[in-house]
Amino acid sequence: MIQTEKFCYEYTTATPFETEIVELRPSDDGNTVVFLEKSVFYPEGGGQLGDRGTINGVPLLDVREQDGEILHLVSRSDAGKLKPGKAELILDSRRRRDLTQLHTGQHLLSATLLRMTGAPTVSMHMGDEACTIDVNIAEMSEETILAVEEAVADSIEENHPVIVHPCPPEDLSSFPLRRVPPQGDEVIRVVEIEACDCIACCGTHLKSTAEIGLFRILGAEKYKGMMRVSFLAGRRLLNNSRLLRRNAVIASRVLSVPVNETGKAVLDLAEKLAQAEKRLKVFEEAAVREKAEALIGKAANVNHAITVESYTDEDINEVLNIGKIAQKKAKAVFVLASGRDLKFAAFSSIEGFDLRSFLKSALEAHGGKGGGSPTFFQGSLGTKEALGAFLSEIKQ
Repeated sequence: MIQTEKFCYEYTTATPFETEIVELRPSDDGNTVVFLEKSVFYPEGGGQLGDRGTINGVPLLDVREQDGEILHLVSRSDAGKLKPGKAELILDSRRRRDLTQLHTGQHLLSATLLRMTGAPTVSMHMGDEACTIDVNIAEMSEETILAVEEAVADSIEENHPVIVHPCPPEDLSSFPLRRVPPQGDEVIRVVEIEACDCIACCGTHLKSTAEIGLFRILGAEKYKGMMRVSFLAGRRLLNNSRLLRRNAVIASRVLSVPVNETGKAVLDLAEKLAQAEKRLKVFEEAAVREKAEALIGKAANVNHAITVESYTDEDINEVLNIGKIAQKKAKAVFVLASGRDLKFAAFSSIEGFDLRSFLKSALEAHGGKGGGSPTFFQGSLGTKEALGAFLSEIKQ
């Protein structure tokens, strides 16, 4: 086993860090694992994602800890640029700051929820967009969410120190832990937010709550008998706010309303669209019935039982609706095509007539695909020319 000395807790900048590459091995997922003598990269764990950065200019895909070893994963195509010996590590410090703000913010949120609602946090997930915690409580009102969010904001502004206690030398039992670790877990660090929280954690953390900066609870929803609370903090929340502002400005211009009235304007527009869609559906249904009647009239004027019709603008769904109505009202065979979708559907209301034997050979001859029953058959062809040739053959 290769023991890598950890410097991830002390090192937070993008200043190059000198170390040695000890070994390279193929990984189970087809990439390559790099083992280092010393590492500034935090390996994924404790709910926190792993760091990113470069080793001698080669980008890291992931950093994990497994069976006491720290695995630095790079792509197999990049691995040829690395070899045992001197190495320069550069930490992606922006990502580290982002994850550290989120992680410290999560500690403060979980402690505040426990204090105000009595509900403990069961699990945490840190994603590339938002972060979530699962809280053991059945309901959480909007008023509660707002009160918790305000309390977290107060704690951020109060600038509580964040203190990391190594264990040992300090005694784990001397701390008022928010959650006692499972028996058998190795506890090496207790993270204390003075006057707010105390919990065993291996992640990276800020030096004070003020460094979290911004914090928002995005919402809460029921999940497996609990509540899943999503939140953002720090620069990630700032970036999210910029995106929302840009979208709000676009909506404001399109709807010709002030930015702070876009929500109401969108709801009004949605209501108008819903009413318009209802009216449009009525017109569309009337148009389909009219086309079906025209098709039935055409069938009555031909001297054989097969009527072929190709529609230019109608999609296959409208063609199907036309055919279903015609099939119910007339004793005939209809072969109807959508030139737009290069698809067709055939309907038969004549007893003893099997559409499959009638259509299959012609369809295959023109490179088409399809299938169905004696009374209904549908298929598609690759080109407009093939569809036209197929329909011409059916007419004959």
